[in-house]
Amino acid sequence: MKAISLYNKTSAFNGIYIVFLVNRLQMLYFVLLQATFLVYPHMIWAIVAVGALSQINLILVSKCFSSELLLKGYQGYVELFGKQGVRILAGIGLLFLIVKIIVTVLGYMEMVHYFVFPSMDSNWLILSVLLLGYYVAAKGMDNTIRYVSIVFLCTFWMIGLVFPFFFPPIASIYDLFPLVPTSWTFQSWKGVLLIWSSLSGPEYLLVLLPWLGKQQKSLKYLSIGNAISVAEYLLLFIAAILFFGSHYLDKSKFPVKSMIRYLQSPIFERIDILMVSLHIFLVVFAFSIFMLMFYGGLRIVMGRSLQPGKLTGFVISLIALTAVMIILNEWIWKGYTGTNMLLELQIWLGALTYLLVPSFFLLAIKRKERLKL
Repeated sequence: MKAISLYNKTSAFNGIYIVFLVNRLQMLYFVLLQATFLVYPHMIWAIVAVGALSQINLILVSKCFSSELLLKGYQGYVELFGKQGVRILAGIGLLFLIVKIIVTVLGYMEMVHYFVFPSMDSNWLILSVLLLGYYVAAKGMDNTIRYVSIVFLCTFWMIGLVFPFFFPPIASIYDLFPLVPTSWTFQSWKGVLLIWSSLSGPEYLLVLLPWLGKQQKSLKYLSIGNAISVAEYLLLFIAAILFFGSHYLDKSKFPVKSMIRYLQSPIFERIDILMVSLHIFLVVFAFSIFMLMFYGGLRIVMGRSLQPGKLTGFVISLIALTAVMIILNEWIWKGYTGTNMLLELQIWLGALTYLLVPSFFLLAIKRKERLKL
């Protein structure tokens, strides 16, 4: 089968794409569940504090942005870690990517099944999203990165839907108390971990540096994207607290989508269905860009990164990932225990990658620079 050009670099991207990428990658599946895990009003401060820690971590990411080695892509990684080291790291990265893809897609499909198509077989929903993601990914990394601008415009405005919940008769200021915690439980620490894991995503931009190019003000753009995400987290959580109250917030699996069902509009009878439907833009984007990373990593592990990519390999990778996803959906995700197990796994893996990847790359870059002196 003919060769395909998935990883060609035809143009550079300006800083606004970094803002879009950071923000949308931080607004994937976990933001829809976050309020259920946080529950208590004092977790507002946890969102602010973890957002500040995320900003510190982005300073490390921005320092990596200035590295000439990472801008080279595969050849730069070989200079940093050696061929065998790159293959080992790529293999580890594939495991993290698989879990992230599975949780993102299956989580969204569960929400679509719950709110929009309750009688439809969820496996068909999974297949439809994967086919859309394959179509976008097949256009190449350049076009997939450009697609994030459409995703941002189609999904960012939805944050405005929560503003009615900040005013009477829905809102009660007493639901926001106590803002100072009287005790700090294991559930509170778990909430902090979830916030940190939810803010993960910018570390994947280090893989995209050959396409994004060297940015003079990378920290500025990374910071804007992170600040927008933290503001959205705060608005969504406070709105959920005001609507449900802390005593009932953990009773709903998708609190943000559930409360949108109570909004009335003369144009759309079910605004929540519109919201869930438009969220597919984000899920398709996430799947397509992670799928390209997955296929690229797989080629590195197999030692074929310098050879032209074949459409056959890309299609086989997609079919294999689809089969794995459907099997997990049937045997694990549909069960309450299985869903919790995969969510817990992704929470920990997301937190680990965001904590360790920027530091790991920066240390490797500094070590290489010292050896050159």
